[in-house]
Amino acid sequence: MEDNKMAGKVKKPGKRGRKPAKIDLKAKLERSRQSARECRARKKLRYQYLEELVSSKERAICALREELEMYKQWCSAMDQGKIPSEIKALLTGDEQKMPPSGGNKTSKNSKNNNISSSNGQS
Repeated sequence: MEDNKMAGKVKKPGKRGRKPAKIDLKAKLERSRQSARECRARKKLRYQYLEELVSSKERAICALREELEMYKQWCSAMDQGKIPSEIKALLTGDEQKMPPSGGNKTSKNSKNNNISSSNGQS
């Protein structure tokens, strides 16, 4: 019994401590390799997604810059007393009552609202 005692503690036989290395090392190595392959595949997909997202945002920025430049040109033309033909086109017809808030883009609902209001419907 003296052999089982170490510094006042009794050593109990059981499942404590590290398990013996019964796992096949080749299988463990193959699982590790497979896990690494899957990790690299997920990383590649994540980067592809992020690159597509960046690309779409860059296209949106370019479109907005072009729209801003168009509005700047319109403003400078109006400062000189000229009305651009695009604004004249927006001001003709039913759109006269609506402010040109969307540039060349007019919503279908604004046209329908103007028609219904001209028919006496509120």
